[in-house]
Amino acid sequence: MLNRQGRPTAAADASGSGRATFTGNRALLQSEALLFEIGRLDTTGVDIDEPEPFTPRLGGLERKGDIGLPGLSEPEAMRHYVRLSQQNYGIDTGLFPLGSCTMKHNPRLNERVARLPGFADVHPLQPVSTVQGALEAMDQLGRWLLELTGMEAVALSPKAGAHGELCGMMAIKAAIEAKGEGATRKVVLVPESAHGTNPATAALIGFEVKAVPAREDGTVDVESVRAMAGPDVAAIMLTNPNTLGLFERDIVDIARILHAAGAYFYCDGANFNAIVGKARPGDLGVDAMHINLHKTFSTPHGGGGPGSGPVVLSPRLAPFAPLPFLTREGGTLGLVEMARDHAGERPFGRLTAFHGQMGMFVRALAYMLSHGADGMKQASEDAVLNANYVRACLSDLLSLPFGDRPCMHEVLFDDTWLKGTGVTTLDFAKAMIDEGYHPMTVYFPLVVHGAMLVEPTESESRASLDLFIATLRDLALSATSGDTERFTGAPYLAPRRRLDETRAARSPVLRWTPPEPVSEAAE
Repeated sequence: MLNRQGRPTAAADASGSGRATFTGNRALLQSEALLFEIGRLDTTGVDIDEPEPFTPRLGGLERKGDIGLPGLSEPEAMRHYVRLSQQNYGIDTGLFPLGSCTMKHNPRLNERVARLPGFADVHPLQPVSTVQGALEAMDQLGRWLLELTGMEAVALSPKAGAHGELCGMMAIKAAIEAKGEGATRKVVLVPESAHGTNPATAALIGFEVKAVPAREDGTVDVESVRAMAGPDVAAIMLTNPNTLGLFERDIVDIARILHAAGAYFYCDGANFNAIVGKARPGDLGVDAMHINLHKTFSTPHGGGGPGSGPVVLSPRLAPFAPLPFLTREGGTLGLVEMARDHAGERPFGRLTAFHGQMGMFVRALAYMLSHGADGMKQASEDAVLNANYVRACLSDLLSLPFGDRPCMHEVLFDDTWLKGTGVTTLDFAKAMIDEGYHPMTVYFPLVVHGAMLVEPTESESRASLDLFIATLRDLALSATSGDTERFTGAPYLAPRRRLDETRAARSPVLRWTPPEPVSEAAE
């Protein structure tokens, strides 16, 4: 059976009733085609008069052929994207348990402040005298970040966490070269459980990466660090709390070992949202750390960007902060755009052209000011409390790779409990979609087989957590009781069924081609 677009309708609907529809729609759930299937290439949704004769001024670079995009009317375009949005899952839809990624509520107060004209309409090329309010907001954000981390200087220009890693490691490299040790200190130590961007960042700027093993409890082996620290080591890149959701309790000793060897301590600040107001990285011996504003201070994540990954630096690295940076002379704020011989400043260069994430700065600052120091501390405590509540309520059914011990802001399960069931971690995650939940992070960190990393964040209420926990318990009991059909074909109820993700990654289809015409049965 074909629908009005000439495409086969679904054989069985998402509700399992077995009813097929002519349109492919399931009541309020619209089956949306591609733009190329809806629109026509030979028309446009806007009436534009033919231009008067003119001579192009593009030097022969003007378009010679059709643009190749389908024409849609305004209602068609609006409906297309609204329908797609209704098939998507977001933090405003429900609990988003992605471990490590920290998807939490973005307060609407922050959104309102970020849309104020003086912030939303600011342009990077405006005269500095006309953007004093925006610079004041940046300055105040920077001072809050320094206070919360116990550090000396801050670079606001990095656009994301990985960009911040690059900034911090480039500052470390500049400091090493300034001491004349650039030719000898070529090694960066990276724990086995690190985010993948850590070794990639170190390798990108010319360092050799050596892995640091973990102890049986999941934390970094201090004695291995001691044995590996030497005149060839430039830095260690360590996440605390680490990617297993555990606090590295020996972080002070690790910092002392590195400093005694003449090296630097880079801390991946991705999980700073677990310790804000509880511990200051600078007090623990950290020399550089990036901060994901979306994870810690509730600015939008991913498509809601642009992102922002400020980097805080210790006194040892403060002189090497990149351009441009804020300066205050008298009562006037300005941006230092060029290197200058002043107060020992030795910036490693320019990381990016402009501070292009003003909206993220404003949102983060609004979050800080509305919460205050005590509120941010409570947010960290609530994040840790929620994760441990999930751990305690599921530990009798799901297996914990490092024992039933308290975690930080996220709890890590593995697939030991699934052995012999015929259900995999991926199957379990896909079945969560049928229950209306975005799956948790799976198969990461890589050091844990079949990992399931859950981070409820501080945003979730007790009722929200209880329903989530009850759902996972029901799924777990189904898996262990032999109901494999619930999992191996899941999701059954989503707008699209399970995809071959490996094939999609290896052989992506990047160009739309018209389908072969399908004949009517009567023909």
